[in-house]
Amino acid sequence: MNAELPNIRHQSIADLETYFTSIGDKKFRVKQVWEWIWQKHAHRFDDMTNLSKDLRAKLATDFSLPALRVDATQFSDDGTIKSRFKTFDNHLIEGVLIPTDERKTACVSSQIGCSLSCKFCATGYLDRKRNLTYDEIYDQVVLINQQSEATYEKKLSNIVFMGMGEPLMNYSNVLKAIERITAEDGLFMSPKRITVSTAGVAKQIKKLGDDQVRFKLALSLHAANDAKRNEIMPINESNNIKVLIEALNYFYKQTGNEITLEYILFKNLNDSAKDAEELTRIYRQVPADLVNIIEYNPIDAFKFTKPDEEGIQQFMGILEANKVNARLRRSRGKDIDAACGQLANKGK
Repeated sequence: MNAELPNIRHQSIADLETYFTSIGDKKFRVKQVWEWIWQKHAHRFDDMTNLSKDLRAKLATDFSLPALRVDATQFSDDGTIKSRFKTFDNHLIEGVLIPTDERKTACVSSQIGCSLSCKFCATGYLDRKRNLTYDEIYDQVVLINQQSEATYEKKLSNIVFMGMGEPLMNYSNVLKAIERITAEDGLFMSPKRITVSTAGVAKQIKKLGDDQVRFKLALSLHAANDAKRNEIMPINESNNIKVLIEALNYFYKQTGNEITLEYILFKNLNDSAKDAEELTRIYRQVPADLVNIIEYNPIDAFKFTKPDEEGIQQFMGILEANKVNARLRRSRGKDIDAACGQLANKGK
């Protein structure tokens, strides 16, 4: 594939109309090609079987059609499926299908690597190579949906941007991908079934509000005071908790969309009674629907462990006594390094 050619999926309908007019073809070709690239998910021009061979050859001469492909797949004992995808320029990213009885969720990546260096996240130890384009993000959803249909005979019900990378540092591609995923001439999924998770880029959280997005937002909080958050999430030094509380309130005021706080428990770091009280205070300052308390999944580079079951229940009990709407989220796919924080943990 010639990567120097314009990517056909980066052309607008108006661009394609101009192109087909310029080669003396009919305008209805635009609709045919648009359906192939966004609804029938053609990854090669030869797949566009209702076009003549000559036209397919002409398109291949004038455009590129870079697409993700599944490079490797792992199956967890609990039904979780992790996929390693290869990009057209031979980078590797990972995505996960998380099945439950009620829903089939795709966890997708937004960047190749990450620049935020969160201490507990395997991806944070990788260099950021580049942002994923919106069509590459779209491809992850399409390929994971195909896995869901093949394995569970169910379409995806939910999408979470909780894979590799910081979505709000690839803002335009993430929003364009969601626009295509939710479009009637795309995957036509409800934006209410999409959650974008951020480590806390306050300026971009406010921009989401200004842009009147319709999807849900999750903040990876993971510590309830600045000193501890600085220790495990360097981004907190420029986006502290007070600034994030202000940004989340602004986002909610502009959109009314659901907000979740994510909090991974680490033994002897953020799991004390005092930590639970501090988390309660943050919860009362943010229009959050839910606090997700997450089991820590170990990675080689970070030496903390998760609390024992008694410690977890004590922490949950304090939140419950304080009327915090908290849910303990048991991790899925731990045996294949597909759980929260483990993507790109091995073999990269």
